[in-house]
Amino acid sequence: MTPHVPASHVLIKRAYLPAGPGDGRRVLVDRLWPRGISKVRAALTAWNKDVSPTTELRQWFGHDPARWDEFCKKYRAELKSNPEAVEALRMLAQQGPVTLVFGARDEAHNEAVVLREVLLGR
Repeated sequence: MTPHVPASHVLIKRAYLPAGPGDGRRVLVDRLWPRGISKVRAALTAWNKDVSPTTELRQWFGHDPARWDEFCKKYRAELKSNPEAVEALRMLAQQGPVTLVFGARDEAHNEAVVLREVLLGR
């Protein structure tokens, strides 16, 4: 059984928005570093490439909302094949707030949205 993580402990935020006091631990979940963002400005606790979509999936998706449903299925399958990385994030979120940081412009169609749902057991 997957341990429970409170929804309030898993937040998502664009890398281009300033870090805030309620962010808790900030984890970049993109495979690529966001353009134009310094390490200081990013204010990250960690960069977890292991939970990001593969390069092939990311390139296929291209942040095309028409491919969103299929992207979600494929990305969830990738996450299932790497349970250790997902579990490490889940354990972090059980300890307190974690903000999944992403670089995409589209705040509704990106890997952090899917990853949050997975961490919450949805």
